[in-house]
Amino acid sequence: MTESCSPPEEELSLFHVILIYMIIGIECIIGITANGFIVAINAAEWVRNKAVSTSGRMLLFLSASRLVLQSFMMIDITFSSIAPHFYKEVVYDILNISFMFLNSCSLWFGAWLSFFYFVKIANFSYSLFLKLKRRVTGLMPWLLWLSVFISVGHSALFFNDIYIIYCNNSFPVHLSSSTKKKYVTKTTVVNLVLLYSLGIFVPLAMFTLAATLLIISLRRHTLHVGSNATGFRDPSLEAHLGAIKSISYFLFLYIFNAVALFLYMSHIFDANSSWNILCKIIMAAYPAGHSILLIQDNPGLRRTWKRLQTVHLYLKK
Repeated sequence: MTESCSPPEEELSLFHVILIYMIIGIECIIGITANGFIVAINAAEWVRNKAVSTSGRMLLFLSASRLVLQSFMMIDITFSSIAPHFYKEVVYDILNISFMFLNSCSLWFGAWLSFFYFVKIANFSYSLFLKLKRRVTGLMPWLLWLSVFISVGHSALFFNDIYIIYCNNSFPVHLSSSTKKKYVTKTTVVNLVLLYSLGIFVPLAMFTLAATLLIISLRRHTLHVGSNATGFRDPSLEAHLGAIKSISYFLFLYIFNAVALFLYMSHIFDANSSWNILCKIIMAAYPAGHSILLIQDNPGLRRTWKRLQTVHLYLKK
């Protein structure tokens, strides 16, 4: 685990602490609601039909990991605010390892979802791509479980104290009444990149490549459909434009979350710095925002959500 060894930091005011916790708490509640809804719908389909589609299975894995992740974020906020000593001594290490595992799972599942959509939707005529298109459905369950094992191995690195920050007390400063410490890290930037590459950068590269190629394919098809349009509103054209917009949003959120996670877990910034707090807010916003977009872009989930809203409004009358 990372041993916290940072110099004394300025304490945040009570107002700022409450504001930050409120923002992250609201993001977590939205994410827990959205991901819980996706998990419930796909799990119910699995139980009812004794089977679930490949995309449904992937959404179930992705949303379940995010549901637990944001629940742990809420636990982190609660313990760090009401029992800081117990949090530092007991809860922090457990939550940190769980946080790395769940974040790694979420990133890998999101990458495989993007890859699956790319293979199924994109229109390329290469023989290797056509062979992959036929076999991708059977490969996906194995790839999801492989991601779980990779995430276990990645989080185990932190359990075995591979990443440690050391304090060096041999640099006294005599100009003040107290002795300041110079903080020397054993870990270099290269080591950090190697450490996080499996859990962050590999799925990030996969997601970015798959999403970019899918956008290119959809854009090419959209231009082709647009050139053949008769002047009337073309549903196919609108659907492709909507898909390009949605994938662009997914790509934007995914990249920002991966970068924020890397910066946060690298301990580059002080715990109470504005940049570190921004990283926390981004990491809490990504599962919530991405899940809402998944609900909006999935016709079945969108219809069920609207029906639930209708029932809720009826019960309130």
